[in-house]
Amino acid sequence: MKKVSLITDGSCLGNPGPGGWACILRFGAVKKELFGYDPHTTNNRMELMAPIQGLLALKEPCEVEITTDCEYVRKGITEWIIRWKRIGWGKGDWTVRHADLWIELDELVAMHRTTWLWTKGHADHEDNNRCDCLAQNAARTQTSSFADGVPHAPLRRALGADYVPPRPQASLFDEADAEDEGGDDPA
Repeated sequence: MKKVSLITDGSCLGNPGPGGWACILRFGAVKKELFGYDPHTTNNRMELMAPIQGLLALKEPCEVEITTDCEYVRKGITEWIIRWKRIGWGKGDWTVRHADLWIELDELVAMHRTTWLWTKGHADHEDNNRCDCLAQNAARTQTSSFADGVPHAPLRRALGADYVPPRPQASLFDEADAEDEGGDDPA
């Protein structure tokens, strides 16, 4: 299995506002920079789009070390998503924010062997700093690295920002499930 490094960042001018995402893929001596935009979005959506686009660019399953400066993304995909999936992406009137992108990222992560690392933003991680510059520029200029100028590569699921996951049927064990949930999620 090939070993790849993926470094990601997202940016938003206002929150919500025009946004940009960027990622750098490294495989041996090869380096590939990708970046794109969204005219009206949030910082968290751009932080999620960056690893999604990086993973979409891989042509085969790989061992991927993903570095992000966003704890929301790192903890979301490694910890919180377990509960979100178990409760059907929401409960009552509460729904996981950006479920469309979390579902997309979860499916892409399942295709690879991933390790998630956090780095302090705007610090001494050269590739993270480069991603930050690319994402900010993409947000400001609304440009992308794609030859046809599209904001990003097509998503596999293409659920859209307004997607609300359907609620699962009630379980025979709802009371037991409620006791197991505990804790609050930040989403």
